[in-house]
Amino acid sequence: MVRDLVDTHLDQQGRPTKLFAFGGRSFSIFDVETGEIVFDSGSDFERITAERFPENFNASNDSVAFDNRSRSKGPEPEGIAVGELDGKTYAFIGLERIGGIMVYEITDPHHARFVAYVNNRNFSVSPRRADGSANPDAGDSGIEGLIFIPPHQSPSGKPLLVVGNESSGTTTVWALSSTGVAKP
Repeated sequence: MVRDLVDTHLDQQGRPTKLFAFGGRSFSIFDVETGEIVFDSGSDFERITAERFPENFNASNDSVAFDNRSRSKGPEPEGIAVGELDGKTYAFIGLERIGGIMVYEITDPHHARFVAYVNNRNFSVSPRRADGSANPDAGDSGIEGLIFIPPHQSPSGKPLLVVGNESSGTTTVWALSSTGVAKP
């Protein structure tokens, strides 16, 4: 069905003449019994990143250029980790392109709410050196995966979020609390 829809809107060179979005810019919570969506973050990711980084809105993980990702998945939520803090359940969603982590309190999935957005990327420098290698001064770039470590498994006794960053080649450990996310 998706292929048929797209095929009917191609020009003579086979390029799409209409834009179709089939996901990739938000996260959803489904009812496991009915399969119905009970929450979707909608345009939160792009709205929040645009407010925080207006000059770098929809920048890619390997560029600081304004709006070079809007035609291709925007901030591109890449990974998610779920964990409990002080009796509440949180979802930590990593954004591969502009970077950073969106935090939602999802204890009641029908009333999930945005809590925080953290991003330690430095947009004042290029994420790539002239030779194409990662620039360590640019901070984390290209979140690929996240792991929640509960307090009883943490070396510090506090909950942690471990984030693997593909483009920068870094691994970052974030300290967590019910009031926020902070790099240790």
